[in-house]
Amino acid sequence: MPYTTRELFARLIQCEAGGEGDDGMRAVASVVGNRAQVPYGEFARVSQGGNIRNIIEQPGQFVCMRDAVGGQYNAQNIWNMDPSEEHYQIADWIMSGNVFTPVAECLFFYNPYSPPTTACPTYFPPGGIGVAFNRINQHCFYRPTEKYLNT
Repeated sequence: MPYTTRELFARLIQCEAGGEGDDGMRAVASVVGNRAQVPYGEFARVSQGGNIRNIIEQPGQFVCMRDAVGGQYNAQNIWNMDPSEEHYQIADWIMSGNVFTPVAECLFFYNPYSPPTTACPTYFPPGGIGVAFNRINQHCFYRPTEKYLNT
């Protein structure tokens, strides 16, 4: 049985940012919400008017949506998650149109798997379509550059 959008989103939040505390989970979830609401570029076409499920299921976007990474089984995936009420509350909060202000307008995040004292790369993803804006716990957050407009 396929997951509802709410459950899929809660599982993604837990998988991508479950160890990042409330702020970290809200920030990661806000990027998904921002992508669903941006009125231009690739994510506007993918979301088709605000469909969060389309954003979550867009191929190649979230490691947690992959069964395998680098040819190896990916145990850190949404199918192995068991979201708590907190994950559902954050999903509901974003799906109600809210955004975590410290990552307002951010369309990308990256976890460099390094201590918070390590600098975030200036641009992410490769190609310069996102520029570093903020770091919350282990995740770096990126606002779109003008190059994103042409995606």
